[in-house]
Parts: sequence; C-alpha cells; structure tokens
Amino acid sequence: MMSILGTLFIGLIAGFIARMIKPGDDNMGWIMTAILGVAGSFLASYAGAALGLYAQGQAAGFIASVVGAVVLLVIYSLLKKKA
Repeated sequence: MMSILGTLFIGLIAGFIARMIKPGDDNMGWIMTAILGVAGSFLASYAGAALGLYAQGQAAGFIASVVGAVVLLVIYSLLKKKA
C-alpha cells in the first residue's frame, strides 16, 4: 500500500518537473500534468521491475519517474499533433 502512495506522490511532483524540462507549448491543465506524471511514475516502476532494476512492488526512483513522465509527455505531444 505504501509503495502505491509513494508512487502517486512522486508521480505528482515528477509530472510538474517534466513539464518544466520538456520544451514546447502543451495546452493542458495542471490536472492532466499530474495524471501524466503519475502515469510516468507507474511506467518507470513497472519498466524498472521488468528490467530487474527494482523489486516487484517497489516504487521507482525520482529521476526514473521524471524520465517516465517526459516520455509520456513526448508521446502525448506527438499524438496531439496528429489529431
């Protein structure tokens, strides 16, 4: 339970930092930014567990969460441009 809460908390912060890192104009509100950050944090946790970097159920590190959020922001930007 604590690993999920930790991932949520780190993901919220990671989403806002990812928006500062990634250049460009993304017209999304702070709620969508937070959701993308949380999703990036979960992505980093599960990808790290699949690669053997983290134990199953262990939250990803802060830097990995920011990287996951940036990756999702880039994907979101590419999908938004095509639509």
